[in-house]
Amino acid sequence: MKLNDILNLSQDELKNSKIELNMTAGSGAESFMIRWLKTDKAKRESGITDCSYWGWYGKTRNFYPNQLVFSFIKIGYDEWLLISAAKIIDIPANSRANVEILERFKALFGRLIIKYHKGNTYQRYVFKLKNVIDNCIVSQILPCMFDGEDFNGYDNVHIEYTLLKSVFDGKIMPTYYKALEKVTGIYCLTDKKTGKLYIGSATGIGGVKQRWGNYLNSQHGGNKKLIELYNKQGEKYFIDNFTFTLIEYFGMSYDTEKILERERYWKKVFNSVDCGYNDNY
Repeated sequence: MKLNDILNLSQDELKNSKIELNMTAGSGAESFMIRWLKTDKAKRESGITDCSYWGWYGKTRNFYPNQLVFSFIKIGYDEWLLISAAKIIDIPANSRANVEILERFKALFGRLIIKYHKGNTYQRYVFKLKNVIDNCIVSQILPCMFDGEDFNGYDNVHIEYTLLKSVFDGKIMPTYYKALEKVTGIYCLTDKKTGKLYIGSATGIGGVKQRWGNYLNSQHGGNKKLIELYNKQGEKYFIDNFTFTLIEYFGMSYDTEKILERERYWKKVFNSVDCGYNDNY
């Protein structure tokens, strides 16, 4: 099924429409999927967020008044989620366009997923819709608004700080939260800015969920070098730069001493004492 089988745009509307494909908010910056997921649900439902309708590419306008624009964010390989559709009212300099949401498409916001192949050369693309619509294939229409990835196995747990915070706040991805409280394990915190690693273990009754919750509450989790980093750089540094990865996982009744042995092993593998944030083996 092609995109216009769902949108039902007339030929005149197609000629007057653009599509925007938003990936990241800048080179190396936050993905629009994460930004959109962190946005209040009422705003996501309204179609008015800070993920859409950036009016300019350098000094060139992306849109013009009265054009229709369909806004998508990247959620997977060649997968794009419709998050808004609107008519452009005006385009203030160096700003997002002022828009009027197209009510007839609101039921599809956060639910309509298309397949469209496009590379990652830029952070966002804006095209004339009539030029690409035949290559936009409807993948699915979700029964409810997209709330992030479903949990797809402990071997694939790798998540940015800001997204993990939204998970723990109960805003998105409830399956992740439930899964993390069922295992103990070895994890890695990665500082994306410096490449430094911290290897830790979760052995308490709350499992990985409890230990990672400690980091979200304090940023440093009580670890010496991370406390030093926190005192020097502050909370925002952790929010902007840290990711959480589960390296190994075990059942809740697994021998604590064996988990600690594996923690020491991974510290040596990654040399995280000499080159990272661990202060001992």
